[in-house]
Amino acid sequence: MTVSDLRPTTTTALPQLVSAGLSYRDHDGSSVEYAHLDHGATTPALVAVTQAVTAAALTYSSVHRGAGFAARVTSSRYEAARESVAAFVGARDDDQVVFTRNTTDSFNLLARALPTGTTVFVFASEHHAALLPWSDAVRLPIPHSHAEAITLLDQALRAHPGEHRLVVATGASNVTGERWPIERLADLAHAHGARFALDAAQVAPHRRVDIAALGIDWVAFSGHKIYAPFGAGALVGRSDWLDAADPYLVGGGATARVGDGAVEWTAGPARHEAGSPNVLGAVALATACDVISEHEEVIVAHEHALRTRLLSGLAAIDGVRVHTLFGGRTGAPVAMITVDGRDSAEVARVLGEEHGIGVRDGRFCAHLLVDELLADRPQTTAVRISAGLGTTSEHVDRLLAALRSL
Repeated sequence: MTVSDLRPTTTTALPQLVSAGLSYRDHDGSSVEYAHLDHGATTPALVAVTQAVTAAALTYSSVHRGAGFAARVTSSRYEAARESVAAFVGARDDDQVVFTRNTTDSFNLLARALPTGTTVFVFASEHHAALLPWSDAVRLPIPHSHAEAITLLDQALRAHPGEHRLVVATGASNVTGERWPIERLADLAHAHGARFALDAAQVAPHRRVDIAALGIDWVAFSGHKIYAPFGAGALVGRSDWLDAADPYLVGGGATARVGDGAVEWTAGPARHEAGSPNVLGAVALATACDVISEHEEVIVAHEHALRTRLLSGLAAIDGVRVHTLFGGRTGAPVAMITVDGRDSAEVARVLGEEHGIGVRDGRFCAHLLVDELLADRPQTTAVRISAGLGTTSEHVDRLLAALRSL
């Protein structure tokens, strides 16, 4: 297959939302709609996102640094995007919305803003974006139930007292799609006088996150996982630690005044957004937030049907093993599988080259979790299937048929 073999098609799961897919031309010349079952890595663009970026590009200019018409329009769009993101995550009135590149960037920013001596508590099962940025971290064992996660965190918080403490956890596993008991974890953190940061990269594409209702202090997520693949993400939450920290980036836009030998930094989101920002990325991210908010019920129903179809189908195939963290509790339409007698790279290659199905193989930037889930298997890597708005029932059925043929 070459790039020229990928041609636009019109069939999508939700054509009013998702941009047109691609068709895959096989070696025999036949054509089939490409089945993108790697939403957990990067999602296709929403129709509304593409349209909003195209419109914003027509007046693209500098942000907050020009008096001309284009600059004023662009600045207005950028700040309106901040308001949409705030509404999407249920931000409180005094929360900040800082635009970043992605979830990894957001957590690195937060790590730089932690008060000196802050202890971070993080489960070993986290995606590397949430696992690795912290200089002083207590790494908790991988839990295999919600109750165990609560117990492990409670024990760790009791064993490590301190003035400044932060708990970091994901809303849903990027490996298995299963949801975590976020509200209970956040409540427990606050009961111990700690703060809580949520990795929502695998939650935001599927439903809104209300941080005020959940009692979360910060939330981070990426545009490219929420149908806005234009290089933007966000860190949203409490302003005190952010305003007290040195700027994440040093340069224009973060300064209130520069004098001889002294710099006064601004407060608020601009403090950590030095340089010319990714305006089009912010517009894309905000548009995706608005669309998901508007169509949340439809999205939830669509993905529930996909998850049911996928997991029940996989369970019926001899030699295919689904690996779970919490025993397959509710979550996103995601599954981590191994195929008896087959290497994951071979499975992914066959699915791609012979069936026009795109999946992910490897350890999914969550090496510790995958290692544990495969501890009793001959394979050291797995295949992840992750569906979403660009997925149809035919895509799932084709995947199941392809796996049966293996």
